[in-house]
Order: sequence, then structure tokens, then C-alpha cells
Amino acid sequence: MTERQAPQARNERDRPWLMRTYAGHSTAEASNELYRRNLAKGQTGLSVAFDLPTQTGYDPDHILARGEVGRVGVPVSHLGDMRRLFQDIPLEQMNTSMTINATAMWLLALYQVVAEEQGLDKEAIAELQGTTQNDIVKEYLSRGTHVFPPVPSLRLTTDMICYTVNNIPKWNPINICSYHLQEAGATPVQEIAYAMSTAIAVLDAVFASGQIAEERKGEVVARISFFVNAGVRFVEEMCKMRAFGRIWDRITRERYGIENPKHRRFRYGVQVNSLGLTEAQPENNIQRIVLEMLAVTLSKDARARAVQLPAWNEALGLPRPWDQQWSLRMQQVLAYESDLLEYADLFEGSHVVEAKVSQLVDDSFAEIDRIQEMGGAMAAVESGYLKSQLVASHAERRARIESGEEKIVGVNIFESTEPNPLTADLDAAIMTVDPAVEARVTAALQVWRDTRYQPPFNHPRPCKALDRLKEAAKSTDNLMEATLECARAGVTTGEWAGALREVFGEFRAPTGVSSAPVAVTAEEGTAMAAVRRKVERTARDLGVGKLRFLVGKPGLDGHSNGAEQIAVRARDAGFEVVYQGIRLTPEEIVSAAVAEDVHGVGLSILSGSHAQLVPDVLERLREAGAGDIPVIAGGIIPNADAERLRAAGVAAVFTPKDFDITGIIGRIVDEIRKANKLDPLEVPA
Repeated sequence: MTERQAPQARNERDRPWLMRTYAGHSTAEASNELYRRNLAKGQTGLSVAFDLPTQTGYDPDHILARGEVGRVGVPVSHLGDMRRLFQDIPLEQMNTSMTINATAMWLLALYQVVAEEQGLDKEAIAELQGTTQNDIVKEYLSRGTHVFPPVPSLRLTTDMICYTVNNIPKWNPINICSYHLQEAGATPVQEIAYAMSTAIAVLDAVFASGQIAEERKGEVVARISFFVNAGVRFVEEMCKMRAFGRIWDRITRERYGIENPKHRRFRYGVQVNSLGLTEAQPENNIQRIVLEMLAVTLSKDARARAVQLPAWNEALGLPRPWDQQWSLRMQQVLAYESDLLEYADLFEGSHVVEAKVSQLVDDSFAEIDRIQEMGGAMAAVESGYLKSQLVASHAERRARIESGEEKIVGVNIFESTEPNPLTADLDAAIMTVDPAVEARVTAALQVWRDTRYQPPFNHPRPCKALDRLKEAAKSTDNLMEATLECARAGVTTGEWAGALREVFGEFRAPTGVSSAPVAVTAEEGTAMAAVRRKVERTARDLGVGKLRFLVGKPGLDGHSNGAEQIAVRARDAGFEVVYQGIRLTPEEIVSAAVAEDVHGVGLSILSGSHAQLVPDVLERLREAGAGDIPVIAGGIIPNADAERLRAAGVAAVFTPKDFDITGIIGRIVDEIRKANKLDPLEVPA
């Protein structure tokens, strides 16, 4: 065989990225079983989803927790729950990601104590690997699980970073999360700029705290990780990741003087875009997920270190274990069957890619500089600037979809379809959480409270631990040691957060609705013009200056993007809109509806708690003598639930397939006319 004919040696393969599935539901026991099954299927890291009460610092028996317990994640109320969550899972062998923010310090403390109970000594604890998301800025902007005001929230983050660098140095104490910014409407430039501005605020605070020696600054920077979103615009998303890396390298080198290139490396995990998944023709979500995954894996120089993929049916409801397995197998096929990991960077030297990356870098730095001139990310949160920019960007995107300028297959183009065997039985195509779970979890919490005073816990240890926590919060002490003491003493999630609420107070973030610009104009002949006429005519028929519409977010669901877009469009259509933001009880919503004498109430719930909270609002309206006010429900609501809501008295139900917001506003006017016994208007909406 000649030299020319000799077989070419295979390139050495890179190690695959960490493969995770974002999972957790119902109870610690059920989630533990799910984790062990997923690990047996080849998952290489754990990604824990916590329920909304855990994320927002409430125990399951709090009034705001009603309908939310175990629904979008696992409830963890105390050390006993954390023990059961990781039973028979050796934590020293795990790389565990915990999607937790306002209560991140508390959950890390519980995790560490469970590791200690598994027999890990101080040296072994120092080897624990994983990530706590711990990015509170994006909670103010997009996800709504914040608890405390910006300054004390930043202190909690700072203390936790300093603690982990000194005691658990392989842990990623923050996962700066631009993922939810894109979900809230961020452009690539906004996603980069807002995430980097958050990182600057965090690093400035850590280095100003005096808890980190000068020679260890590089170690701090090296533990800052990011969690990003990859949308379906493949080239733009792949270039965005390369731009992220360049910007991070420049900021850490120039602003913080980090010389070691390994410390400056941009380290990120990714969940690909869930916002773009459609309820209509949901089978198309498979190719969307694969394309989005390629954007963060094909480019070796900007490849994700961890990937978790949504399931094809997330726009319909909670995915089943089989659906999550399908998404895991997508990653495994790419990593183990293809030759992707055998080659150097595929895009190096591309003029097209270089031009796009350079543009993103320049535009992002311009926005970063603008935020720094305002006083940094925290000041830009408190002023409402960041939120209003996101609401405006999201409104513009929705307008492009409604006009057909931005095309979505199966939604506003190619809408005809064959029957889908995957959703033939729609109620069986998603997982549902047993409503009885909440009662069981609440009862178990009471048992914990009653028995923690007995050996090995002895009253008044929980009280003493909470007193120490409050004293530490009033001082400049690092809060992690006091939090660990609370975990060991049997304190509950609600008690830990409640103690800090007493010291720090709470925070209601700006909604961004009042300052959002008009996204859809009302020129003659447009759908918006027709709806505005319907609004004006109905107001005249009712003898009022303006129709008044209340948009409410009951419970703990903080995903307010849809509610904000409805509020903005109703405002632009001529309504007087009452929108008080997230996290309201049904009682508060009804009180506001009566006090403002509104003509309609819109309830937005994406967490699945609609089955309990919407009927509660209806009943309270009847008791208040306002049962004739039409109630509109919107969110991820399965068909069977929608039927039950309509039977209970809901006037109309809208789900993600209803993308035409102007048309929805027109329907709301129709329901107001019907409720007030006015003749229908023959005006197309």
C-alpha cells in the first residue's frame, strides 16, 4: 500500500458536554426516582427544577403557595426533603445544577449538609461540583421569583460566591442567566449586554466586599458561569456565543486585570429556546430543538459545557419521562454517533461569521456602556430601564409574527396538517401532577415542624438559628454560616426566607408596561383600527369614558411576558388597563377589580395552577356581587382543563396557539358586550 493510499488516522475526540434534563416534580421521593432513572439512561449531570414556593421562599402551606406545590418542580421545605431528593445518589460523584435564585444560599446549604450526612468530610465537601443559578437580576426582568430588594439580593449572591470560592472551590456559585432574557423578548445584543452588565455588578460587589484576597481574583472569575438561550436563528445564535466569549475575555482582562487565559474562559451551559416551541403542530418542535442544539455545539471554540434540551410537548404541558428521554437521546446521537467532536472549530476563518460576531461585540459594548453610565445593572433594574426595553422588544417580535413578517411554520404559515398521532389523546400526551400531592406535602411539613424539636433536633434550636441569621443579616457578616446552622437546625424554607424578609423587606419589580412604546399602530384598514372602534363604541354604549380591564397574575407564577403583552396591546386599543404585576392572591385581584370597577378581568397563569386559582377568583367575584364581570383565562391550559374552566364560568380561554394578540383583545371586547347584554358589533377584529 502506498503512502497516498494509507488510511487516514482518526482525529482524537473531544469529551462530550455534560448532558442534563431539567427535572423535578410532585415530591422529593418521586423526583429522586426520576433522577436515578435518568442517570441510568446515560444522563451525565443532574439539573434540579424546584417548585415555585421553594423558589420564592414560601412553605407549602402559605396562601400564595396554593395550587403551586410540586407543579413546576420539586418542593424542598427543609433538610428532610433534601435528604430524600438525593437518597442513594452519591453527591461526590455528581455534577448537580440547581435552578434556584432568591433562595440559592438556602438550597446550597441544604445540599452541603446532605453531603455531610452522606459521610463527606471537609476535604470531600471541597470537591463537590455543580452550579446554583443565583442570578437575581433576570428574576426582576423576566422570571419573577425574586424576593428581596436589589441591594440585599446582591449581598446574598456576594456572600455565597465568597463562601464557595473559599470552601467549595469547584462549585459554580452563580450561573448568570440570559436564557430568560431571550424568553422575555431580548435581542441578541440585549441578551449579551444585560448578562455582562449583571456579571460586572456581581464581580464589583464581590471584590469590594473584602472577602477575597487580591491574588485569588482569578479564581473568582473562573467560577462565574453563564446559562444562555439558543433560538432557532442558527447563524445568529452561533455568532452570539462567539461574541459572548470575546466580550467576557476583554472585560475580565481589562476591567479586572485577570492575566490567566484559563480564568478568562467563557464557561456556559445552555437550554435551547422554549419560547419558540409551538402548541400548533408540536411535532415541528423536534427539528427546532435539534437546530438550536447545533448552534451551541458545532462551534468548538464556543461550545457549551453543559446542554439541557426541552421536550417537544412543553407548549402543551409538563413533559413525561419518555419525552425527556427523547431530548436526551438527541444529544447522545450527536455526541456519540456523529464525528462532530473529532474536528477543530468549523467556523474559524469565515468572513461571514467574523463580520456578524464583530457587529454583535460592538453593539453589545455600546449597550453595556449605556448601562454603566446609568450606575450599572442594579440601577438600571430599579429605574425600570431594562424591563421597559425587554417589554418593547417582545412587543415588536409579537407584532412581526402577527403581521406574518416573522414566519413560524404551523402557526402563521403552512397551517394545514395531517392528524398528529402524538397528540391523538392530548390529555395523555403530557404529565399531570396529582392535585392530592399538595395536601400530602403540606401534611408532611407539619409533621416535620412537630418532630424537629425531638432528638436529634431539640427546641429551641430552630429559633436560635433564625435569631442568629437575623443578627448576621443586620451586620456585615457572611450569611452562609448562619444559613448552614439553620439547615442543620431543621429550619424550613419559609422560615429562612421569612427571617430575611423581616430584615431586608420585599421588592416589587417595575412591570415595564406603562413605558412600553406602541408596537401595533392603528392606521385605517388595520385590525387594530377595527378593535379600537369596538372599544370606543362599547365604552359609549356603557356610558363610560374608557373600558377598564384588569390583568391579573394570581399565585406564584412569575412568567409575566404574556400578561405584559396583553396589557400593552389593550392599552394601545383604548382600554384603561389595571396591572399590578405578579404574585397576587385571588382575594387581592378581586378587591382590585371591585375597587377599580373594571369591565373585564384577564388571568394569566403558566405554572399549571389555573385549575385551583381561576375558580377561586370566579367564586370571590360572585361573593363580592361582581359575578357579571367576564373573566378571561390565558396560559398553558390543556383542553380538558379549558373545558372545565368554561363550565365554571370563564368567558374565554386562550393558550399559546392564540398568537394574534390584537384578535384576543377584540374577543375580550365581545365578551364584555355579551356580559352587559349589548348587541354584538359587526366590526371585524
